[in-house]
Amino acid sequence: MTDLHPIRRALLSVSDKTGLIDLGRALSERGVELLSTGGSAKALRDAGLDVRDVADVTGFPEMMDGRVKTLHPAVHGGLLALRDNADHRAAMEAHGIGAIDLLVVNLYPFEATVAAGAGYDDCIENIDIGGPAMIRAAAKNHAFVNVVVDVEDYEPLLGELRDNDGATTLAFRQTLAQTAYARTAAYDAAVSTWMASAIDAPAPRRRAVAGTLAQTLRYGENPHQSAAFYTDGSDRPGVATALQLQGKALSYNNINDTDAAFELVSEFDPKDGPAVAIIKHANPCGVARGATMAEAYTRAFACDQTSAFGGIIALNGELDAETAEAITGIFTEVVIAPSATEDAKALFSAKKNLRLLTTGGLADPTAHAQTIRQVAGGYLMQDKDNGRIGLDDLQVVTKLAPTDEQLQDLLFAWTVAKHVKSNAIVYARDGQTVGVGAGQMSRLDSALIAATKAQRMADALGLDGSLAKGAAVASDAFFPFADGLLEAAAAGASCVIQPGGSMRDDEVIAAADEAGLAMVFTGMRHFRH
Repeated sequence: MTDLHPIRRALLSVSDKTGLIDLGRALSERGVELLSTGGSAKALRDAGLDVRDVADVTGFPEMMDGRVKTLHPAVHGGLLALRDNADHRAAMEAHGIGAIDLLVVNLYPFEATVAAGAGYDDCIENIDIGGPAMIRAAAKNHAFVNVVVDVEDYEPLLGELRDNDGATTLAFRQTLAQTAYARTAAYDAAVSTWMASAIDAPAPRRRAVAGTLAQTLRYGENPHQSAAFYTDGSDRPGVATALQLQGKALSYNNINDTDAAFELVSEFDPKDGPAVAIIKHANPCGVARGATMAEAYTRAFACDQTSAFGGIIALNGELDAETAEAITGIFTEVVIAPSATEDAKALFSAKKNLRLLTTGGLADPTAHAQTIRQVAGGYLMQDKDNGRIGLDDLQVVTKLAPTDEQLQDLLFAWTVAKHVKSNAIVYARDGQTVGVGAGQMSRLDSALIAATKAQRMADALGLDGSLAKGAAVASDAFFPFADGLLEAAAAGASCVIQPGGSMRDDEVIAAADEAGLAMVFTGMRHFRH
């Protein structure tokens, strides 16, 4: 018994009419009867193709502004009938229901309507009902029926028909059905997510998430783990929407680190000057501002030249030839920037394995979004950390107040610390990180590591004393004890920024006063686990 089933009758009803005429013509040339609705029928008919309106099949006109047109037994019976079931065949004959062997549907553009900022009523009107109903019916009956929901599947469908003399295999129909169910699930997820926001329900009882495959990956974090990259349809500039201009395919770790790098550098407004972030294993190993992009890169690289090897570099402005030349001095995995000059692209073209991505802009660090993390048996969802503080938010808590220059370094260090894994300690001076301590189990250990890196880099550069001397220190959460703060003081730090809120704040403030440190509280924490 063969699993091949020929396509003799097709229903085409699409919002996105890309490729519709070519598909309709190819099917018609194979003798396939075409059924259609509304604008799709008109487009096919205008192209000279013989099309039968669904209204003629159902005996009912489209009504209620098109809300009702395909919700009818003549359509759903033709999709759901089991061709090898005698009772089903008898019912089809008794009620004049013809089999539909191919359904081609793409849904009302709900996601695009929401993205365009449409009002509530317009969004509601763009929720497709008949489309998902037909898709689910055809997918359920994939033993006999083909269902196509993506324009990308038109050519594979025609290729399948060419290879099998007008028929399709079960394996092909199964693949189409899986894609179809994923599409309706994603569509419903988009609707429910939008509605949760529209009715101000931040934690609805049921939550759905969905994605579209962007890339299959060679492996995940390690070679024994399979992996893939999915996009969520949002237009936020970053690794998911970037144009890759050169280099081999991104890996799982590349994507994760590139996202971290670009989100960090997007914190720095180009109006305030060039900024560069270098990321390794999702943590910044160097971040700096500069008068030029090349200077910003050189200063970022000077923070930790060892860790920068094989890192990810993100720029808050255009990549120019001078900066590109400097970057090619060491092995770099990925460079991501809003744009790149032709000269910079030419310089990078000699580095075949270096990936260059352009995004067309920076991500908005203040925009509302949500993050998802899977745990065993479920997932955690939270608002993205878009918290920001300015000079007016700072509370001076020590006898010594920071100078204007120190305040700028404190805010710079605080911005970087937001993107360092907790516990996070960041030393910065003159718009440049000079030591980063990340991801330790105690804040004291992070302070020690940051101080060690500052001293080690000073030694490598042949400088007297530590780079931490006179630096501003940021802590992503409060100091639970004075020990971490005293370690910063011992390293030569001059001022500290931290959230405050510890039961021992008074002890920590007293220790800062005794050490001659200026310290400010932000009242905001930036844990990043």
